[in-house]
This record gives sequence, C-alpha cells and structure tokens, in this order.
Amino acid sequence: MIKATLSWAIFTLLAGCAQAAAQVTGGPALRQHGSDSVQAPIMLNAKTLTEYSAAEADQGAAADGQYFYAIDNSTIGKYRLSDGSPVAQWSDLPSPSIEHLNSCYIDAELLWCANSNYPAAPMGSSIEIFDTKTMKHRATHSLGMMEEGSLTWFAATDEGYLAAFAHYDRRGVPYKDHRFSSIVTFDKQWRRTGGWMFPQAIADLMAPYAASGGAIGPDGRLYVSGHDRPEIYVLEAPRSGPYLIHVATITLEIEGQAFAFAPGDSQVIYAVDRKLGLVKAIELPKIP
Repeated sequence: MIKATLSWAIFTLLAGCAQAAAQVTGGPALRQHGSDSVQAPIMLNAKTLTEYSAAEADQGAAADGQYFYAIDNSTIGKYRLSDGSPVAQWSDLPSPSIEHLNSCYIDAELLWCANSNYPAAPMGSSIEIFDTKTMKHRATHSLGMMEEGSLTWFAATDEGYLAAFAHYDRRGVPYKDHRFSSIVTFDKQWRRTGGWMFPQAIADLMAPYAASGGAIGPDGRLYVSGHDRPEIYVLEAPRSGPYLIHVATITLEIEGQAFAFAPGDSQVIYAVDRKLGLVKAIELPKIP
C-alpha cells in the first residue's frame, strides 16, 4: 500500500508539472548581433517610475497587470499595484525545502521561479511554480546537481529555456570562481542544447559574484543585472564564438539582483532595492 501511494503521488506531481509546462507561451530566441565587429557599448540611463514598500523585497520582483510580487529566499509577497497594499503571502518557513528563490517571472497566471540550495555544495537547483491567484505552490521540476553552478534566473523561449548559472569567488566549489558563470540553453525537456559565456569585461564588473537577474526584453535582447552594481547589461548572441556581445549598459537606482519585465511589450521592469526594502517600477530606455 505504501509503494502504491508513493507511485500515485509521483505520478500526480509529474502530471502537474507537465500541465504547467504546457501553458508556457515562450518567446523568440535571443537576438543575434548584426555585425562581426564589436563596438564600444552604449551608456544609457533608466527612469524610476514608482516605489513600493515590501517586506519580501530581497531577491527579486515580478508583476502582472494588477499585482506585483516581491521575492525573498523562502517567501513571496503579493501586493496591489494600485496602492501597494499587501494581498497574500506564500512562505516555506521555518523549515524550508525551497531554500533560495532568486528570481521569478509570470506566464499563464503562474509564477515561474528559479531556486537553488545556495550556499551549499554540491550545487543543486530546481524550478518552482506558483499559482498567482491562490499563491499556492503548484509544481516543481528539479534540475538536481548542476556542474554549471546555481540557477539564478531563466526565461522561456519558443525552443525551450535560457538559463543563468552562477559561481562565486570563495564560495560553492573551490575550483570554480565567478568566471565560470554562464548562460545555458535548454530544450523544453530541460536537456542542454548550447550556451554562451559572459564577455570578460562584464564578468569582471559582476565579480566576485555573477548574474543575479536576467530576462529577454521586448526587443529580443538579453538584459542582465549583477549582484550589487546599479547597472543592467544589454547583450546579444554572437554571430560566431562562445561570448555574448555587450551592446549597452543602463544605469538605474537599484543595486543589482533579479528583475522581471512588465507584461506586454513594455520597457518597464520591476526590481528590488534590498537595502531599503522597496520594489521599484523602472522604465528602461530603448536601445538605438
């Protein structure tokens, strides 16, 4: 009886994951750089539109048309965009199995989140899925132990997923530092299909940490934030070679961490100011 019950529980969980995964709308592949030559990146400035207080504003933020969601390690808060008032909260405390939520984005009324066992080693990661209406945990997909590092963020594409994995100096595994952080592409079944390295200049700027936030923007470019610098780096896929192309740097009033674009073709992102406990709506400039 115990074996039969366990088998049914596993079947139900996998079915829930498959149903949730089927609802992902995806998006275009990463935009390719238009030339073999690499120019100096453009320097631009973002504009802060709105600020909200949120107790969970520590790791990242996301938003839909009515609510924003503040993400902490094992806690997610739901708030109204109209006035910033709290609506609901999900928490895995005090004994979390979801230990380090780092970033989330919204698709098909689901909150898709990157989770890891940071700062433990060996490094393990998982995808955690929540219902934005009920704030209940819907499904999970474990990536298990990943030699690429700790999953910090991911984005759905028409082909599958684009995901970032982090290594930090003097943390995690001793034989890999921040230079081993990278972007990996997967198919829809989370089988690796390729990847890119960060340009050395950006890896140095994010050192001793890595890319805490990232998303494919409405222009098809990759927008990436580090751990503590008030900057977002705009990247394109190379025409050849393993390194992404750095096309622009945007300064803004946050100190790194994860973010998510507002729904639609908006240039607005939602991000956290962890020192002040704020979620900020920020308008990014369009890349010329």
